[in-house]
Amino acid sequence: MKYTVITGASSGIGFETAKVLAAKGKSLVLVARRNDQLEALRDDLLKSYPELDIILHSVDLTEMANVHQLYDDVKHLEIETWINNAGFGDFDNVKDIEIGKIEKMLRLNIEALTVLTSLYVRDHHDVEGTTVLNVSSGGGYRIVPNAVTYCATKFYVSAYTEGLAQELQQSGAKLRAKVLAPAATETEFADRSRGEAGFDYSKNVPQYHTAAEMATFLDQLLESDAIVGIVNAEDYSFQLRGPLFTYVGGANSN
Repeated sequence: MKYTVITGASSGIGFETAKVLAAKGKSLVLVARRNDQLEALRDDLLKSYPELDIILHSVDLTEMANVHQLYDDVKHLEIETWINNAGFGDFDNVKDIEIGKIEKMLRLNIEALTVLTSLYVRDHHDVEGTTVLNVSSGGGYRIVPNAVTYCATKFYVSAYTEGLAQELQQSGAKLRAKVLAPAATETEFADRSRGEAGFDYSKNVPQYHTAAEMATFLDQLLESDAIVGIVNAEDYSFQLRGPLFTYVGGANSN
């Protein structure tokens, strides 16, 4: 049986992606901190798709020991797709940031993603039909006011994943790497970034997608030959593209 791993699966894009992939008959490994929400999602999915195997891992990926343990716990499975969706943001000027929060953001958005990607690439470099997909942000391609540190983490995700994708292509690997770059999306992201609950997208954001819409875009990216799936910041259309950063010795295909 083949599996798709989704980190950050208890809400938002990860939650909706689990529903989209389950509808396509994909067995899942769902990873998040909040076990009660993972259990509710699993139970709901199994009502509609009882033939699936859905494995839960409740884990805090801001702790590096947990990152390695997660991979060790699932590496015996036949994992065809690994989706690094877990991450959070911060809406503060650099002078006002809470250092402890930023340290956790760096560990989750950059370190955990890089370690999990590296381990998966090591083991699946030459496995036909495998994909690693990392969730970045529109803020991984343009700097958003009051979110400089968050954007920097997502620039890393975008550049790292684009570079990896071209490295894999040039080496003749069977594994593929892709990066999804959402714009404003109706999730818990704003609440956690602001440090308070109750943000209303309909009253505060002129344009945004729902998490369900972004999950559909993510699936389109998985099914395509594109490396980048990005929401256009001007009209909010979703675009499948080649790499946007320059890869020295390679050619961008826009």
